[in-house]
Amino acid sequence: MHFSPRLRRAAAAALTVGALALATACGTSANPQNQETATVAPDSNAAVNPDATLNVGLVLAPANLDAKFTGGAALDQVLIDNIYEGLVSRTPTNEIVPRLAKEYTVSEDGLTYTFTLNEGVTFHSGAAMTSADVVASLEEARTDETRRDHAAVAKISSITAPDEKTVVITLPAVDQDFLFNLTGRAGLVFQSGDTTDLKTAANGTGPFIVDQWVENASLTFKRNDAYWGERAGVAEVVFQYIPESASAVGAAVSGDLDVVTAVDPQLASQLESAQFNLTTGQTTDTATLAFNNKKAPLDDIRVREALRLSIDHVAMANALGNAETLYGPIPALDPGYEDLSEVAPYDVEKAKQLLSDAGHENLKLTLTFPNFYPTKIAQLLVSDFKKAGVELTVDQVDFNVWYEKAYTNKDYELSFVWHAEPRDLYNYTNPEYYFNYDNPEVQAKYAEAIAEPDIEKSNALRAEVARMVSEDHAADWVYNGLTITATTPEVTGFPQDSTSSRLDVSKVTKAE
Repeated sequence: MHFSPRLRRAAAAALTVGALALATACGTSANPQNQETATVAPDSNAAVNPDATLNVGLVLAPANLDAKFTGGAALDQVLIDNIYEGLVSRTPTNEIVPRLAKEYTVSEDGLTYTFTLNEGVTFHSGAAMTSADVVASLEEARTDETRRDHAAVAKISSITAPDEKTVVITLPAVDQDFLFNLTGRAGLVFQSGDTTDLKTAANGTGPFIVDQWVENASLTFKRNDAYWGERAGVAEVVFQYIPESASAVGAAVSGDLDVVTAVDPQLASQLESAQFNLTTGQTTDTATLAFNNKKAPLDDIRVREALRLSIDHVAMANALGNAETLYGPIPALDPGYEDLSEVAPYDVEKAKQLLSDAGHENLKLTLTFPNFYPTKIAQLLVSDFKKAGVELTVDQVDFNVWYEKAYTNKDYELSFVWHAEPRDLYNYTNPEYYFNYDNPEVQAKYAEAIAEPDIEKSNALRAEVARMVSEDHAADWVYNGLTITATTPEVTGFPQDSTSSRLDVSKVTKAE
């Protein structure tokens, strides 16, 4: 599981999943300039400064720079596509596009993928990248169980290189997740035999090179002038890690930042007054109220349903200002999304009746709540539950405490956390996941969706899975997060969507 960078410095990362067309298909040119990116509209009167430094405010720093073994979405956010690349990548709206592979084909049976590599690709060390590096990287991810996202590629049957520019991957069965899995950690290509200390440095093929990392403070990229594709639009990018929203806004207003990500809606007016341009983007960030499905009284579906019916999701989204309602485990950017609002409409009286039927008219519960989140979320939940006769105690804890207590040890009743990684429906098929949710029918239906060759049928099956999970009230999806980004008028091309999970800044430019 990847958590939002709003949460964490270090935690568990897991599979990313996705959909792919299984008919024989050829990709388009993989040069990054051909990849779709949602951007801020440029000012046609501004002259671009190719030697500019772009200062970006982010929320939380990674524990280290090791993309192979260190968890946390904070690493994916800045390293993938900027420093490291895979055969394929994904756009901010999660469409799969070629990257190091200029094209690929899929056999008619959906089992064999043939990738043709781009010419002239080199690592930051200067060494040429060949198919041997690709094979070695994927083999390591496939066979080393300690690698991040290992399970995403563990079932590959074979990885071969007929020549220096071709890689052939064979699967034992149709896997609708496969290409999307390659857009994550498991698909990154590293130099074979490289001895770089990946915790403090990097050696990728991307448009930027890691120049300096100051733990918990900043990460500086410089442009890779030997890059195989289109040269990056700025000479340097400095990511400044500022966890406090007010401090980030203050730094921007004082001129220290060109970009602020994850802007607090309550502070947006300050940035507008300072002539920043604000955009609102979609994300797959799912604010999840987890129920411990095996812990009484939450092992009773009536109690779980009552809790969901008690939440005024519309009021919650309106109060937060950067949220949309979501009533199931699939957000709108993911395949299989369906409006499931009818499953858990706001209905306090029905909630009271369900609790009465379950023998819990005076229910008391504890919410384990990482102190990284706005207290307003917890306050609204306390207020909503009180109307249904549920007394909710909020246990605000440091994220590391949450991770150990709730995620690792499953020692909780209710828990609130952002799930940032796209297409993570598979979490509800894992009985060992911290939700403690175990439904064999869900597990079987999801497996059917993954093995379905027809993408439309596969997505329809995903929707069925999501409905089953929602009707089981396995959790509550309090809202789908929107992300507000502020940029100075001089900055163009900065991504708007999915910025908490992936932030390709190679197309960003800054005016004189």
